[in-house]
Amino acid sequence: MTPKLMKLNDPALLAAVERKTAEARALLADIAANFQPATFANSLGAEDMVLTDLILGAKLPIEVFLLDTGRLPKETYQLLEAVEQRYECKLTVFFPKHEAVEQYVRTEGINAFYRSVELRKACCHMRKVEPLNRALAGKRAWITGLRAQQATTRAELPQREFDADHGLEKFNPLTSWTEREVWAYVVNNKVPYNALHDQFYPSIGCEPCTRAVTPGEDVRAGRWWWELPESKECGLHVKSPA
Repeated sequence: MTPKLMKLNDPALLAAVERKTAEARALLADIAANFQPATFANSLGAEDMVLTDLILGAKLPIEVFLLDTGRLPKETYQLLEAVEQRYECKLTVFFPKHEAVEQYVRTEGINAFYRSVELRKACCHMRKVEPLNRALAGKRAWITGLRAQQATTRAELPQREFDADHGLEKFNPLTSWTEREVWAYVVNNKVPYNALHDQFYPSIGCEPCTRAVTPGEDVRAGRWWWELPESKECGLHVKSPA
């Protein structure tokens, strides 16, 4: 369902959003005060736009960064420009190492990720995971817009956890939020969002790996749609085996 088709002014919904927003604000303020340097990984999805508004709107001393994979939809770049104009700031942008991309394309082909899960994960690693490692280097806290309802792989997502792989605290302020609560915040606070959301794209990643969903499909059904649900992670939030 697109935000324009949702009923977002229900009093019970708005009360829940108000309560959860206050909790998120308090958590972000605590992170800003006690976990410096802190950074927020912003994919410019709906959830991340909630956190963008809370962080940049309050001018919290938290870095906001974007991973530009080189294959994002044009609508995502348009939103990036809109965010920087609205909040009068510049997001920190990390790109993949060109040598890795060139080698992958020469060896496997430009769209090799469709051929196997292994090749898709290799593409995600060079375009997302490796740049993320650079983005998190030296940080004490990493903030994400993950929600527990987004996928089976995120069902037990805590609000706070220690990320042993990166040696820092990881915070998921919106883990308990529902999709309707996210959109109620975005719409009622007039927060800019990706135009693709109005075209039945609830989750947006790289352009060739994202499609629109049909009514009744899971919100992550349009990501890597040719794979089974249990493999649908890019590696950014996958823990190394203990």
